[in-house]
Amino acid sequence: MALLKDFFYQLGGDTLKGVSHKNVLIKQSIIAHMAVNGRCTLAELTKALHISVPTMTKLVGELVEEGVVIDNGKVETAGGRRPNIFGLANTAIYFTGVDIGRDHICMLVTDLKNNVITSHIHTPFTLSDDEACLRELCSIINNFLDNCGIERNKIIGMGVCIAGRVNPATGHSYMFFTGSGKSLKENIEEATGMNVLVENDTRARCFAEYYSGDSVSEKNMLYLHIGKGVAIGIIADGKLYYGKSGFAGEFGHTPFFNNEIICSCGKKGCLETEVSGIAIENKMAAQIASGVNTILRDKWAAGESIHIDDIIAAAKNDDNLSIELIEEAGEKIGKSIAFLINIFNPELVIIGGNLAQAGDYLMLPLKSATNKYSMSLVYKDTQFRLSQMGADAGALGAAMLIRNKVIGL
Repeated sequence: MALLKDFFYQLGGDTLKGVSHKNVLIKQSIIAHMAVNGRCTLAELTKALHISVPTMTKLVGELVEEGVVIDNGKVETAGGRRPNIFGLANTAIYFTGVDIGRDHICMLVTDLKNNVITSHIHTPFTLSDDEACLRELCSIINNFLDNCGIERNKIIGMGVCIAGRVNPATGHSYMFFTGSGKSLKENIEEATGMNVLVENDTRARCFAEYYSGDSVSEKNMLYLHIGKGVAIGIIADGKLYYGKSGFAGEFGHTPFFNNEIICSCGKKGCLETEVSGIAIENKMAAQIASGVNTILRDKWAAGESIHIDDIIAAAKNDDNLSIELIEEAGEKIGKSIAFLINIFNPELVIIGGNLAQAGDYLMLPLKSATNKYSMSLVYKDTQFRLSQMGADAGALGAAMLIRNKVIGL
């Protein structure tokens, strides 16, 4: 199986020349075609990839021997000889996705068809920009790989997503693990022996949303993630949009407000300072301190921190202050979305992150404000919905991205 793993990376070296190199290219095209279109016959492959029948027959036969492709037997036809139909072998190769959160790490393994085979959320974990945290991270990942139930030599790529500014082309994170002199990609590759792709967490979730749900028929989509911070993922013409250096999507640092609140980026008045989970938590604490009544007062008085999830739960329990804070955030977010859809004119806007759990408490004021501040023709073009993905969305998106990179999609 090690030879099978090596096959997917032969294009990156100089060991293959001429016909051998061409055949590897064709094999990768076959795998990519099956990944997108499902099972197919030799005739369908030769027509789609413009390869001769003898060459296609030979290379598909080799892929069957290598365990990447399965011969599923004869297919029913209206008449004449029944051709064999071929499809990908799910159990031949696997991919790992890792979502590095601020207080947890979500890890999973997927097969060639993006099915989740196993997953694990490791807690507690505190993300920080230092060598000790990096060593702990790599240890946690290695422990998962050793105990996930899949042989390591069958896992041929790892997608890793993390918050903040990330350059997927170089594998650098510009917020965390910046002091080693190496990129995050290089550090994790050295520690695990895996081929690694590093991605921004919001973009990974956006990719998972787009390709895992009913959204794939839409070619232009915005994913707005509202957690501790605020960021967007952009699908433009069916593809993730990165910008020049991979920094596209830092929407939370748009200066929407004339306030004196210092954002995590060091500037004042950013969108995050008013509508992020941290901003709402701070507003709740300030309101309680000023004497406003809420069912969360006892928690605050006991010296416990109030999380955005607590505020959402309180709102669902008819706590007026919690409802007011969420609705206020929804109105401000809606106004900011109006700005986005006037520029991008997307078919779909998906709201994800912790705050999405507030449901209609968030969405009703959000949509009302978007309608009020956007052009009516653009608003009518746009669908809105809450995220349908679970807590593993980032890890799944990261695994899907490394899978597509490896098989050439």
